[in-house]
Amino acid sequence: MTTTEMIELNQENLNQSGCYCLRSQPNSTGYTNKNAWLRDRFNEGLKYIKVMDNEKLAGFIEYTPIEYSSRVVCGDNYLVIHCLWVHITGKGHASTLIRKCIQDAKEKNKDGVIVITNPNTSWTPSKDIFIKNDFLEVDHAPYGFELLVHKFGDAPDPYFPNDWEERLARFSGLTILRTPQCPFVEVATDNVMKAADKLEIKAEIIDIKNREELMRLSPTPYGIYGVIYKNQLLSFHRLTAHSAMKRLREL
Repeated sequence: MTTTEMIELNQENLNQSGCYCLRSQPNSTGYTNKNAWLRDRFNEGLKYIKVMDNEKLAGFIEYTPIEYSSRVVCGDNYLVIHCLWVHITGKGHASTLIRKCIQDAKEKNKDGVIVITNPNTSWTPSKDIFIKNDFLEVDHAPYGFELLVHKFGDAPDPYFPNDWEERLARFSGLTILRTPQCPFVEVATDNVMKAADKLEIKAEIIDIKNREELMRLSPTPYGIYGVIYKNQLLSFHRLTAHSAMKRLREL
């Protein structure tokens, strides 16, 4: 018989439990940055919950109030799911984690739960599992981004900004905008920098410090990572150094 347990990270158990992603490299810059970022977010209401299957790590969910979210979405009184990942599949763990988030939203008198999906990358959760759990698509943005919401009442729908082209127009040189919300951002940055060095292209890194900057500068709804070159989006997810070099040459 399968035994399922959910473990919520907090200030007391973070050092021992740690985050899910990049856990095989606990001394890496990305992993340590992520744990430091989590420690600063708990008092904002962020939840990071891991699910255990027969005492084995099966997956996790991360979500937070919209006013502190790392996703570029407009709205009030919602929880926003940053990440959902399950590697022991077929046992309902993803739905269990989603339902946990929905229940938390109800208990906090929120108007619902938001998630951003994109079929073109594994860096966002899969849309299908949210449709299965009664989320509805209410908006979309360039590069394949979809905005889904599970609402409890008649509150206004959340929505994406509509100034994506204007955001790209601000950056003509190679620019990396990032936050430490994802531990793989450091690896993604290093790969672009390696490609830029080989092509002798000067790159600028902008570390986004708060939600105001994120909402103003991010080139996509994903928020935590974006690479722009010649006023065009190079990537919003990790590329290999080879792939980054190829794309830089194409622009």
